[in-house]
Amino acid sequence: MRTLRHGGGDPCHQVTDDGLIWRTSRLASGAVSYCLAQQASGEVTASAWGHGADELIASIPTLLGSQDDPDSFDPRDERVRRAQERLRGLRMVRTGRVLESLVPAVLEQKIVGLDAFAMWQRLVTRFGEPAPGPAPAGMRLIPTNDVWQSIPTWEWHRAGVENRKSRTIAVAASYASRLEAAASQPANNAEVYRMLTAIPGIGVWTAAEVGQRVLGDADAPPIGDYHLPALLGEGVGDGRAIAEAEVEAFLEPWRPHRARLVRLLELTPGSRRERRGPRMSRLDYRAI
Repeated sequence: MRTLRHGGGDPCHQVTDDGLIWRTSRLASGAVSYCLAQQASGEVTASAWGHGADELIASIPTLLGSQDDPDSFDPRDERVRRAQERLRGLRMVRTGRVLESLVPAVLEQKIVGLDAFAMWQRLVTRFGEPAPGPAPAGMRLIPTNDVWQSIPTWEWHRAGVENRKSRTIAVAASYASRLEAAASQPANNAEVYRMLTAIPGIGVWTAAEVGQRVLGDADAPPIGDYHLPALLGEGVGDGRAIAEAEVEAFLEPWRPHRARLVRLLELTPGSRRERRGPRMSRLDYRAI
């Protein structure tokens, strides 16, 4: 579930000191807050509040990866095999809710994660509604599709979001119902990706970020990600970052588990060496 969290201050996803995972969501049946707890036996229990509670509870197995097939991944690389053994049971989540992942993915395009997380937190806190039920203080619901389309230009500016991204989010929100209807259909991934990339401002990287979380697509690697060349080169290569232009070809033998490979490497201690080169700078995007 960690992949669904966008920064430590995410108003839609919080983890309490006792290990409970709290999330908020908007479903066809209504708004919902829910809490996930893993028992000592490994069993996961869920509780939900709000008009969407029944629908959310029914979706929990799918959310937690019941439709994923990690056992079909048989890596030949010994390093990846060890990671798979250590993380046995890791599955790709499938939320089915496009805007929840699409908006933060657009905000995260080509900037430092901390900046994007701050944008997300400010927008959801400002335009979302309080979470139903006994959710932790400060938790909010993602704004509705209509609200995303009606946010004034100056409010995007105050949040540090450049005009190109705000336009992309507003257009995506106008198609959100159709996107989520397509995402709800089994074996409809290609159509969802086609619809996503037809929206100006959404490319391969953004579509993959959405596909991993919304569709549970284990073969949607984040091509174009700033850290991916080094992660692959150090995790399954010869220890050196591979050329960005070679990433796609490098990943080809790992189909249909390219995103699963990346996730395993991200969660494996030591798969990333200490960074000694220049890092991406933080900027005040409100000045753009």
